[in-house]
Amino acid sequence: MKTLGLIGGISWVSTVDYYTQINKGINERLGGLNYSECIIHSFNYQKIKDNNDTDDWDSTLRMVVSASKNLEKSGAKGIVLCANTMHFIADRIQKEIDIPIIHIATATALEIKKVGLKKIGLLGTKFTMEYDFFKSKLNEQGIEALIPAKTSDKDFVHNTIFEELGKGIIQEETKKRYLSIIEDLKNNGAEGIIAGCTEIPLIIKESDIDLPYFDTALIHGKSAIEFALSE
Repeated sequence: MKTLGLIGGISWVSTVDYYTQINKGINERLGGLNYSECIIHSFNYQKIKDNNDTDDWDSTLRMVVSASKNLEKSGAKGIVLCANTMHFIADRIQKEIDIPIIHIATATALEIKKVGLKKIGLLGTKFTMEYDFFKSKLNEQGIEALIPAKTSDKDFVHNTIFEELGKGIIQEETKKRYLSIIEDLKNNGAEGIIAGCTEIPLIIKESDIDLPYFDTALIHGKSAIEFALSE
């Protein structure tokens, strides 16, 4: 089994889900008392958020590269960035390390391709919705990403990720607004919805909507499991 290097704390809430899911998945495959061999570097999320607020991705890059190199030195054979937004700098990180990054958007795009969908609603931080790092991976598989048309809706999703979901706060009114935004995406042609932030599945479950739902954290975790168990 290959050792995984998890970079978490972005947020700690979703990192717990990653750790749980990967260990359960390994055990389902191998049985007995077999669980994941992994090492976790958990960031103080406030430092990452401060960088985000000032668009200081270079500082974040230095932090994550340092953590990745430490994980590599400690025996990790692959890196799992436990957040969608962090993949904005995934390609730059990859150039600085000698082990692969298991890319969340690539894994998600391949999963959507399997079911043949062409237009997908994408929800996440404004970085994920507006930058190209996630959408480009979808485009490579012939998939068009649709994001909320209203600036107020994009702001709402972005802000609640940081101010509520990332803190483990789940509110019914927030859920209703998310469902309304998803309905608008559906009306604009979305054939499915990507939970493009690892915190979104805390508030929106597959059973809440009538479209195919792609939980990126779940998909990413499965991809990490496949990597860990590959020859």
